[in-house]
Amino acid sequence: MRAILIAAALLTGAAPLAAQAQTAPAASARSAQFEQDRQSILAQQGQYTVRFDFQENVSFHEGYEIIEPKISGGNEIVRLVEDTGDRISLQHILVMEHDGQSIVVKHWRQDWVYQPATVLTYAGPNRWVLTPVPEAERTGAWSQTVWQTDDSPRYGGVGRWTHENGLNQWTSGPTWRPLARRDAVRHPVYDRYLGTNRHALTPAGWVHIQDNLKEGLVDGQLTAIVQEDVINTYRTNTAYNPAPGDDYWARTKDYWAGVRAAWDEVIQANGGMTLEEEAENGSTTGPALMGMAQQIVDGLKTTEAAIAEARTIISEDTTAP
Repeated sequence: MRAILIAAALLTGAAPLAAQAQTAPAASARSAQFEQDRQSILAQQGQYTVRFDFQENVSFHEGYEIIEPKISGGNEIVRLVEDTGDRISLQHILVMEHDGQSIVVKHWRQDWVYQPATVLTYAGPNRWVLTPVPEAERTGAWSQTVWQTDDSPRYGGVGRWTHENGLNQWTSGPTWRPLARRDAVRHPVYDRYLGTNRHALTPAGWVHIQDNLKEGLVDGQLTAIVQEDVINTYRTNTAYNPAPGDDYWARTKDYWAGVRAAWDEVIQANGGMTLEEEAENGSTTGPALMGMAQQIVDGLKTTEAAIAEARTIISEDTTAP
């Protein structure tokens, strides 16, 4: 079983003024590290075939039986939404075919922020809070915030990129996150994951590795139920046509920008948010917000009207944490 990884050691303090000869090289090294980090994040863009591999390994709760491993996959493109230097946003879009028909599903989004003052973290069922990041922990670090298909929050964490021995990888500290649909629809005894994320570049693309401890309330106490390894492998594949996914994004990206802004306003105003989740759809806002994007694609609704309606839905369905 892979042990839960903890974030890297804190950076040392600044050099004294007398050591001016060493100051410039140190600053240059930090700049080089920052750019190497950035390029590692940006390298996750592309056109991939993804293999999702889930395997429970050890039960910690009497009576809990480990479920069979689950493997699935699909074709997924990853496109740049924003790059302002110290903030990078990447959108994942599934692009599949069935009976000759293209099927496009807006998937998850990952936002990266360098040396973040706060990070939006999952705080238990239906709650997310803006959590301050102490200066010593954020120095040289990146937060990664993951968002659901409708751009509602999923989880956030802080970690550092390392680039030793030919391996470019980012490792988070342990973070809570809500159940994925694959588990939620089974209504298990656990109700959250305590997970550590690793993103690493590979010769064929990149890999997202999770070490998840599935936890739940037993007799009123938060209890470890079972440990799970998740390995999501992104392998570059140019054999399929990404155009349906890119066309969907071209038609809906302005709408989704409006939706992201609405979520951000609620989160900043309240220091987080409460939003009900349901097993089949994740957040309760999902079907409506995703449906309006499809209406834009089908020419049934204007972007402006959809954004206005989305803002109302988000406002009505969320409360302070």
